Amino acid sequence: MTKPVATLSDLFFSFLRLGATAFGGPAMVAYIRKLAVDHKHWLDDETFRSGVSLCQTIPGATAMQMSAFVGLKARGVAGAAASFIGFGLSAFFIMVALGVLYSRVSSLPSVVSAFSGLQVLVVAIVANATLSFGRTTLKKWPGFVIAAFAASAFLLNLHPLVVIGSSAVVGMILLSNHNVAHGATDQPRPISTLKPVMFMSLGLVLLLTALFFLDRKLFSLGALMLRIDLFAFGGGFAAVTLMFHEVVRVRSWLPANVFMDGIALGQVTPGPIVITATFVGYMVRGIAGAFVATLGIFAPSFLMVVGISPYFDRLQSSPRAAAALNGILCSFVGLLLAVTVRFTFNVNWGPAHIVLVILALIALLRKIDVLWIVLAGTVYSIVLFR
Repeated sequence: MTKPVATLSDLFFSFLRLGATAFGGPAMVAYIRKLAVDHKHWLDDETFRSGVSLCQTIPGATAMQMSAFVGLKARGVAGAAASFIGFGLSAFFIMVALGVLYSRVSSLPSVVSAFSGLQVLVVAIVANATLSFGRTTLKKWPGFVIAAFAASAFLLNLHPLVVIGSSAVVGMILLSNHNVAHGATDQPRPISTLKPVMFMSLGLVLLLTALFFLDRKLFSLGALMLRIDLFAFGGGFAAVTLMFHEVVRVRSWLPANVFMDGIALGQVTPGPIVITATFVGYMVRGIAGAFVATLGIFAPSFLMVVGISPYFDRLQSSPRAAAALNGILCSFVGLLLAVTVRFTFNVNWGPAHIVLVILALIALLRKIDVLWIVLAGTVYSIVLFR
């Protein structure tokens, strides 16, 4: 059976429609598979599964990266760009609109009540992510050691890049005999995407250089989001926890409660949780800040999918690379735990808050869609937190 040829417009509009209802973050991978494998037949199932493995291994938001992977396999680098932009565009515009609205009405009593409860829901969501990510990542005792080290280091305010780098080294030492992927040694010669990746990377460098001279705050915002995405092993929650550390604790661009409100808005917005970067960018530097922050938080993910995809099987076959990646993933369990603790201390707890967090955790553990949890929690908060 001949694989159908995907046009750029078909890729863009298919993923635009999908992105407009992309609630649930990584859960959207199943819907991407239904679109790309079952309905459009752009990929076969084996190729799609390989893409999932790639996107779970490299840093960034898995669902966004899978959109790029599908486009890459269906229509090359241009297809990857069409799919990636289409999938994220709805979330960007919705989050900008919510940022504008938030900046105008956040002081209203009913809004204050709603966000008081939403901050509790953020604690429950991150705590659940810690448990879920920990169950799938911490398989052997060295993983627990790395996670405990990372949690302690983050709570002591060590720089995230130092913790991540140390965890990679410890992983190479302690995890070299655990969970090592062995790829095939007879992989076909990959098709190079080096030139387009270099061209796009050069464009990013030129943009950052221009921002450095034109607007130093925008430059700092863009450079920070680029760096966060490059080290966000473990998906969107890893990026958001790094973002919290840098934006709230290191640079004091936003107070903790406003950042947590941004996470809550990200949960009711289609797209990955890292769309919180758009909110941060808007609150820091307006519309220009929203655009630069969004570009920064997504560009490395896109470039890594396009650049690494042709060589992924060979990378997986390296025991040292696999062990280092395992160490980094374990460190993000510690990072999530540390951020759960910090978020907990940023809530003004009362009896109604405690009841809400318990109910939210039970609902999350029972796999109820996070959108319904957030909407129900908002109503609960408006009624009880006045």
